[in-house]
Amino acid sequence: MKLDQLKKYKKILILGYGKEGQATEKFLKKFVPMSEIGIADKKINANYLVEQKKYDLIIRSPGIPKQLVTRPYTTATNIFLANIDNVVIGVTGTKGKSTTVGLIYSILKRAGKKAHLIGNICKPMLDEMLKEIGKEDIFVCEFSSYQLDDIKHSPHIAVVLDLFPEHMNYHGNVKNYYNAKKNIIAQVTADDYYIYNPEFKELKSWAKDSICKTVPFEQKIPIIDKDIPLIGKHNRENIKAAVTVAHLFNIDNNTITEAIKKFKPLSHRLQMVGKFRQIIFYDDAISTTPESTILAIESLKNIGTIFLGGEDRGYDFDKLVDVVVYYKIPNIILFPESGEKIYELLKNTAGIKLLKTKSMEEAIKFAYKYTPAGKICLLSCASPSYSLWKNFEEKGNLFQFFVKKYR
Repeated sequence: MKLDQLKKYKKILILGYGKEGQATEKFLKKFVPMSEIGIADKKINANYLVEQKKYDLIIRSPGIPKQLVTRPYTTATNIFLANIDNVVIGVTGTKGKSTTVGLIYSILKRAGKKAHLIGNICKPMLDEMLKEIGKEDIFVCEFSSYQLDDIKHSPHIAVVLDLFPEHMNYHGNVKNYYNAKKNIIAQVTADDYYIYNPEFKELKSWAKDSICKTVPFEQKIPIIDKDIPLIGKHNRENIKAAVTVAHLFNIDNNTITEAIKKFKPLSHRLQMVGKFRQIIFYDDAISTTPESTILAIESLKNIGTIFLGGEDRGYDFDKLVDVVVYYKIPNIILFPESGEKIYELLKNTAGIKLLKTKSMEEAIKFAYKYTPAGKICLLSCASPSYSLWKNFEEKGNLFQFFVKKYR
């Protein structure tokens, strides 16, 4: 929604008052000062949704499904994209978004570009509009499916990394989730770019139907394996995405290589916590689907203990269990609720010791007792964290705390 349209509304409600909602409030106070601004959030009022009827326009925060909005509405994402003329690089996918936007940003900065990192990983988009923006400014933005669900504008450069079933509780089914992701290229023009991972048939089919310039990930990267600070095949795909974007800006391979070499892996993403009592601990709390946990196992291989389970989103764990058995992981710690499903699949498997627990402290004690020397203890739960923790960061931080407490 353009600013001149936004100014026509006299009573505007911010629906959801998290980080993005707070940034929206600052934005409205600066650019729409004559409008009455209201705030509705379940932390303030359990019946917050009824507040909508008092307002002319709703600004929906990402965590609130669009089906719950009962008045004309827009989003902070749509406001930002409608009012920005600069190059926006939008990155989405089921996994790898934060790492990839970090890589792209690091390469652009090393090349001397005026890059800004925004979206889920960092600052809310509307915070940037409170500052002076120059013509050369480039915005690198991570887009979630929640933000893309009702997007009305596409970024100039759209990057899609991968596609696995996730967020079924929010979108209702896989089709809706994939359609939300596809919205990132729904409004492209012939001058825009769609950069995609050709390993995914769905993403290749989107390229066939798109009117913009379509570019599959470059398959050769200008850096040797020993200089890559990121573990795993999936991170090589993230690097391919970043390299492909960098070459659109004519950035040379030496600059790209130096930026990647100096890139610091993000917390809770195959992060090595340390080696204690001859056990190597890895925190991969970000892995909340079976597919991402499989990638973690295949990347590390030498695993003696793995932590699995969390909120039950109806995922199929058969392939994950096959991978666990194939790599002969002898110790499995299972958290509720989905841990019970995994337990039923593994309980009759010889050579595997199982622990069902709600306690991260008990889990760490078990890991120290049973993980063979020289092996890896991996936190990579293949399920969302919400059954026991408020988010994956809290889960990962607890893992690291108890690992270090009992070392």
